[in-house]
Amino acid sequence: MARAPLLQLSGISLTFGGNPVFDGLGLTIQPGDRVALVGRNGSGKSTLMKVMAGLAEPDKGERVVPPGVTVGYMEQEPDFASYETLGDFAASGLPEGESYRVAVAAEGLKFDPETAVTAASGGERRRAALAKLLAEAPELMLLDEPTNHLDIEAIGWLEARLRETKAAFVLISHDRAFLKALTRATLWIDRGEVRRNERGFEAFEDWRETTWAEEDLARHKLERKIKAEAKWAVEGISARRKRNMGRVRALQAMRDDRAAMIRRQGTADMALDAGQVSGKLVIEAKGISKAFGDRVILRPFDLTVLRGDRVAFVGPNGIGKTTLLKLLTGEVAPDAGTIRLGTNLDIAVFDQARAALDLEMSLWDGLVNDPEMRVSGRADQVMVRGQPKHVVAYLKDFLFDEAQARAPIGSLSGGERARLLLARIMAKPSNLLILDEPTNDLDVETLDLLQDILGDYDGTVLLVSHDRDFIDRVATTTIAFEGEGRVTAYAGGWSDYQAQKGEAAPVVAPKPAQKPVAAPEAKPKRAANGLTFTERHRLDALPGIMEKLEAEIGRLSDFLSDPNLFQTAPDKFRRASEGLAERQATLASAEEEWLELEEKAGA
Repeated sequence: MARAPLLQLSGISLTFGGNPVFDGLGLTIQPGDRVALVGRNGSGKSTLMKVMAGLAEPDKGERVVPPGVTVGYMEQEPDFASYETLGDFAASGLPEGESYRVAVAAEGLKFDPETAVTAASGGERRRAALAKLLAEAPELMLLDEPTNHLDIEAIGWLEARLRETKAAFVLISHDRAFLKALTRATLWIDRGEVRRNERGFEAFEDWRETTWAEEDLARHKLERKIKAEAKWAVEGISARRKRNMGRVRALQAMRDDRAAMIRRQGTADMALDAGQVSGKLVIEAKGISKAFGDRVILRPFDLTVLRGDRVAFVGPNGIGKTTLLKLLTGEVAPDAGTIRLGTNLDIAVFDQARAALDLEMSLWDGLVNDPEMRVSGRADQVMVRGQPKHVVAYLKDFLFDEAQARAPIGSLSGGERARLLLARIMAKPSNLLILDEPTNDLDVETLDLLQDILGDYDGTVLLVSHDRDFIDRVATTTIAFEGEGRVTAYAGGWSDYQAQKGEAAPVVAPKPAQKPVAAPEAKPKRAANGLTFTERHRLDALPGIMEKLEAEIGRLSDFLSDPNLFQTAPDKFRRASEGLAERQATLASAEEEWLELEEKAGA
């Protein structure tokens, strides 16, 4: 016998003082459903989830939850006003004697239930809200970005917990790997319409592209038919005394259909300018270590970062990833060891705390008052990669409309704030990009675009992220924090790191006393083939680096093959020629380095 749905929405319409967010929406959530809720930033995902939770009242329509069915919602900003500790909040509403459920969730999500609410960070509060939902164990869980502020270990714990649950859930997340592992159906919000596909997120991109291709074909056919009928209406009337009014009305109906077709919002017009070429060596760290009191952040560690490298830093929250970034860029001094920065470095930083954004300022003022973007004497323009541009036009490149330009930054969603910070970074030339948690809150399309931009970027990237899929797509080297100050470099992205970490035991430096000691004078530990572990990882990475350089050389050679380029675009010709020569020299150097390491490995 079929079980009744857990939740039904029928004829839901909702408007916030302008165009409707939803109109005539209907959906059903069945027992056992595991649903990804996807859509562009600002498309209404969180709003729909609040309607599903009964926290947002629609203008029209009906929400039906059968008697006895419990629906739980993980609030983005829960009210902690009447609670002393995070544990008090998470356990509220639980039957007496079942607070142990909170302790179990708190251990997996990595927060202390005894933490005072007044001392808790935003991330700890969100983890407490998630723990509350898991402890209550409703029959339907509504999870809005549950992986934000979770490290990879906690994400893995949550993924295992949700995989085992018998409850149904609807999930909003930017984490592709998380969505692919857990979902069996997809709800897609696209221009106010909610579509459902009975396949998980893994099939979403193919489904989306097929849907859009069908739309484009239908629009093209309608345009051709309208043109043909319009020609008949103009030319055929003179040959007849009387119009075929049915055909005229059909023509008007087709024009109405065309007007009702809502054009898809394009992707953000993002670009990175690497500016001046940095030296081949970007960062050289030798024997660096760091501790804060008795807490050892980093034992003696070596790292060489060369121009064009994409280095990801992974590990639990609070273990020291951001500290290591600050050490490598010279913002923080090591307790021991040396840091050498390369020449001609222009550094741009994407800060996970979004500290560069003044939430009281409008988007307009936030850009025009940036010293590096200001255009002298113009309050309506910003400098974008060396060229002045109207501030509204630049905001539109990042999918902000004109009405938002004068709105306070504090009114933006998390994804919109991330896009605004990217707009500030990408306006300025840089050749060393520091990305500290850039993927939080960004939608799938913007993540795709950011990945493509980083692939074409001529500079160097240092990346901190808990998004396993994004690391796999971007990183050429992964630096893993493995506990007690041990840090190890692995070739490739997250999946490569997972495959390699079981193959060789990490190098453990001598345990320091109360303060970290300088790196020992002994020779680096060598693998069985005669290479140090750093050299082994470098040898593994070089073929991919050379392949990328060869592809870039091919593209530049094709571009320079235009015989008229020098006359029509001399600046582009000059930059492309310089870039080609630089890449050819880098490739020759990489090939020589690969040969030396191969010979050393075989010795």
